[in-house]
Amino acid sequence: MHTLNLGILAHVDAGKTSLTERLLHTAGVIDEIGSVDDGNTRTDSLALERQRGITIKSAVVSFTIEDITVNLIDTPGHPDFIAEVERVLSVLDGAVLVVSAVEGVQAQTRVLMRTLQRLRIPTLVFVNKIDRGGAQDTSTLRALSEKLTPAVVAMGSVDGLGTRGARCVPYAESDPGFTTRLTELLADRDDALLAAYVDGGAPLPYHRLREALVAQTGQALVHPVFFGSAVTGAGVDALIGGIGELLPTAGGDADGPVSGTVFKVERGAGGEKIAYVRMFSGTVRTRDRLPFGCDHTRGEGKVTAVGVFDHGAAVGAASVGAGRIGKLWGLGDIRIGDAVGATDGVTAEHFFAPPTLESVVVPSPPAGRGELHFALSQLAEQDPLINLRQDDIRKEVSVSLYGEVQKEVIQATLAQEFGIDVTFRQTTTICLERPAGTGCAFEVGDKDPNPFLATIGLRVDPAPIGSGVAYRIEVELGSMPFSLMRAVEETVGETLRQGIHGWPVTDCVVTLTHSGYWPRQSHSHAVFDKSMSSTAGDFRNLTPLVLMTALKRAGTTVYEPMHRFRLELPADTLGPTLPVLARLRAVPRAPSVQGASGVLEGEIPAARVHELQQQLPALTRGEGVLETGFDSYRAVVGPVPARPRTDHNPLNRKEYLLHTVRRITG
Repeated sequence: MHTLNLGILAHVDAGKTSLTERLLHTAGVIDEIGSVDDGNTRTDSLALERQRGITIKSAVVSFTIEDITVNLIDTPGHPDFIAEVERVLSVLDGAVLVVSAVEGVQAQTRVLMRTLQRLRIPTLVFVNKIDRGGAQDTSTLRALSEKLTPAVVAMGSVDGLGTRGARCVPYAESDPGFTTRLTELLADRDDALLAAYVDGGAPLPYHRLREALVAQTGQALVHPVFFGSAVTGAGVDALIGGIGELLPTAGGDADGPVSGTVFKVERGAGGEKIAYVRMFSGTVRTRDRLPFGCDHTRGEGKVTAVGVFDHGAAVGAASVGAGRIGKLWGLGDIRIGDAVGATDGVTAEHFFAPPTLESVVVPSPPAGRGELHFALSQLAEQDPLINLRQDDIRKEVSVSLYGEVQKEVIQATLAQEFGIDVTFRQTTTICLERPAGTGCAFEVGDKDPNPFLATIGLRVDPAPIGSGVAYRIEVELGSMPFSLMRAVEETVGETLRQGIHGWPVTDCVVTLTHSGYWPRQSHSHAVFDKSMSSTAGDFRNLTPLVLMTALKRAGTTVYEPMHRFRLELPADTLGPTLPVLARLRAVPRAPSVQGASGVLEGEIPAARVHELQQQLPALTRGEGVLETGFDSYRAVVGPVPARPRTDHNPLNRKEYLLHTVRRITG
C-alpha cells in the first residue's frame, strides 16, 4: 500500500472544504456530504470554524484510491491564517490548488502558487463552481496561464457551463486538439520528446505523452487542470483519477533512521499534547524514547500512544512508518516545527513572511491577567507565530498578527475555550532595526562602573539583509567555562529583541571580543561563596549593558514592512485615487490603462493597507479590486517610530542597575 500526503489549498471561499467533503463521499468514507454553510463538514471541527464558515486550523482526513492511502490535509484559505498553510507545505507529496470558475485567480491564489512552484511541490489545479452563474472556463484557463504559470493544460472541457447540470467531459487520445496542446507543452520541457516530435513526422503515441505528463507533473514542471463542481460532484471522478495517476506517492525507508517533522500540535480532551508528525524515514513505535528539537533546542520523550489515519479518521496503531502521517502522545515539550529523530542542524523553514502587525490583549476584568497569559500560551503552542510579548513593566501582553480577522478569531477562541473576555488595543505595525555601522564596548569585572564579576567585550557589525542574527567568538574556547559562554550567547539573543528604538534587531553579527571570570572560590573551611566567584547570572546581567552600548555606538536604522499592491479600477477613478495613495505614503508605478480599466501597482506601508481597503469602495464606485502581500522592509522616512520597552532598559544604566542589583540582593 502506497501513501500520498495531499494538500488542498485555495483562496478563501473557492471551495476547498466542500471539495474535501466531496472527495471523502466519492471515496466512500462518508455517507452524507457536509455543508460549510450548515457547519457540519468533517474537517472544520472547531466550533468557531462551523460558526464562521471558514477553515482556521489545518485538518487531516484520509481516503483510498486503489492501492494508495491519501492523507488529505485541508488548509485555511484566508490570508490571516497563512501560518497554518506554511506548516503543512513541508510535509506534502503533492497538492490540489482550487480556483473558483466565478471569481477566477485571486490574490491568495497567486501567493500559494508561487510558493508551491518555489518548493517544487507537484500540483494539480481544480477549477471549481462550474455550475454557478457567472462561471467562466476559457477566461479562467487563460488567467491561470497569464497570472500563475503558462505550464497548464486542461484535461477536459465543460458542457452546460453556469447551470446546475454542468459537467466535465474528459479529453480523449482521439482528440487531436488536446494531443497537440499536450505535445507542445511537454516537448518544451523534454528534449528527447521535442526531438521525436520534430523529426517523427507523425503524432507521438498517446501512451508516451501520458508517461511524459506523469513524469513532468511529478517534477512540478507542468500542472494539469481539471474542471468541476464540489457541490454537484461534476468532474470529481476525473480529479480523483488524476490524483492517483499524476501525483507521486511518498518515499522513505521504514527501516532507516527515524526522521520526521511536526506540523501541528493540539491538546486532547484531558489537556495532553498531541503532535502531528510526517515521517520521512524510519518507524516510531509506542514506548520508544524519541529525541526531538529544532533551532538549538533539544528534548526527548517517551511515546505513549500512536495514531495513524485510515478511512477518514485517526485510529490507534502500534507504530507509524516512513511516508505516513501519525499522531504521537507523550511528548510534553514538543513544538510545531520540531524534527523528530535526527535533529542536528535542523532549523524551522519559513516560506511566507512573518506577521507584521501586533496588538495588546486586554482582559476583562483586568484581574484575569494570569489566566490570560496561560490561555495565550496554549494558543501559541498551536500557532508559534502568535509570538507572545510580555511587558512586565506595564503588566501587558501583546500578540503578533497577520490581520484583523485573526484578531477576531483569537478573541472568540479565548471566550469559547477559556471563558476569558478580552478586547484589543489599536493594531500597530512591527518594525525592524538594522545596525548602521560597527560598534564595540567592553567592561572589566568588578571595576567601576561594573558591579558584576564578569568581563565581557562585544562588537556589533552589520550583516547582509535577510541573514538574521549571527553570534561568533574571538576569544579562546577554553577562556571561560561553557556555562558562562552559553549565558552570554543566550542573553545576546534575548537582548536583541529590543533595539535602540524598541524594535527587534536583525541582520547583524555579534562577536565576543573579551572575556574574563572569577573561578569558583570559598573562604577557608566554608562553602562556596558566590560573592567572590563568577556565576552565569553575572554574565546574564552584564551582557545587556555591554551589547546595548555597542549597538548605540553602531547606530541603527528602523525599517517598516512594505506591501506590494495591485489595484484594478475604472480608468476614470485614477485621478482621485492617486492623491489618496500619496497620503498613505504609497509609491505607485506608472498606471496602465486599457479601455475603461486601469491597473496600478506599487508599494504601500503595511500599516496603511487596512485604511486603503476601507477607502477603496468610495474611491472606485465599489469596482476596485485590491491585491496586497508582504514585499520587503524599507527604511523609515521622517520621524522614527519607537516601541515602549518591556525590559528594564539597559540603555539607561542607572535605572537598569538599580533594578538588577535590587533583584539580586532581594
